[in-house]
Amino acid sequence: MLLLGLLGAVLYHHVLLRAVHGDWPVLGPVARLLVQDAAGGSDRYLRENLDAMARRAGELQANLVRLEALGERVSGLAGVQVPPATVQEGGPGKRAAPAGAASPPAAGSAPAARPGAGGPYLPAPLSAAPRTPQELDRLLEQLDEQAARQADVFTLIESKLFEKRLAELMVPSSLPVQGPIGSGFGFRSDPFTGRQALHTGLDFPADVGTPIVAAAGGVVIHAGLHPQYGQMVEVDHGNGLVTRYAHASRLRVKAGDLVRRGQLIAEVGSTGRSTGPHLHFEVLVQGVQQDPGRFLERALARR
Repeated sequence: MLLLGLLGAVLYHHVLLRAVHGDWPVLGPVARLLVQDAAGGSDRYLRENLDAMARRAGELQANLVRLEALGERVSGLAGVQVPPATVQEGGPGKRAAPAGAASPPAAGSAPAARPGAGGPYLPAPLSAAPRTPQELDRLLEQLDEQAARQADVFTLIESKLFEKRLAELMVPSSLPVQGPIGSGFGFRSDPFTGRQALHTGLDFPADVGTPIVAAAGGVVIHAGLHPQYGQMVEVDHGNGLVTRYAHASRLRVKAGDLVRRGQLIAEVGSTGRSTGPHLHFEVLVQGVQQDPGRFLERALARR
């Protein structure tokens, strides 16, 4: 029975092929109809799936266009200059020039005057849906390249925004002590001699033990006793910017510690050349005392 079955299958296949390729009066048309119906069903299945994939690719292309426009806007806000996409001759990402577009001028010739143009950017849909798997594969390669480029753009924007955020965190713009301000920056009558002398920082009168926090993130470069500043902490914020916290009763950090904005670094006291408990806060740029009020302006305005 097995041999008879195999023999029948071979005879059916042989007769079907002969009937398709030959011109048999009765079996030829029937066999061709059977083969065409099978091929047509397979072709319809392939066409339906190809059309569905092409529609999906068109949706992806539209989303990538929106992402590209969003990337341009966000890059402008972040101050990032995104270079134009490079097009390689004959590569899968090559774009055909639109109909009617002017060709580039020849080398050495003067550039031709361009008429005014403008209007909103409304990208055209796919000129023709892919009709073969090869065309669909090329389209998917282009979308993959475009998506990879957009990922690189957003990575660059994220890096620049992080740098800006980090720079903001390194600027002493937070109040080191929550409380009123006593003596400001500038000339005043010295509390010990009564003579006019420059006060190089801001005084924050407060009770002994009041928390002193870092006005910005940085690295502690000094934490110890000073003849005039008493118990003092200095924090380096980079780019020649240093903050100084003087007359503390207790230090909570040591040299080499990495501190963040708002972190407890000391407690208010009256050590060193001081007439009472307070924080003497200084901001130095390249070793020169600056008015801390300029850095704390926003924080003081919010109080």
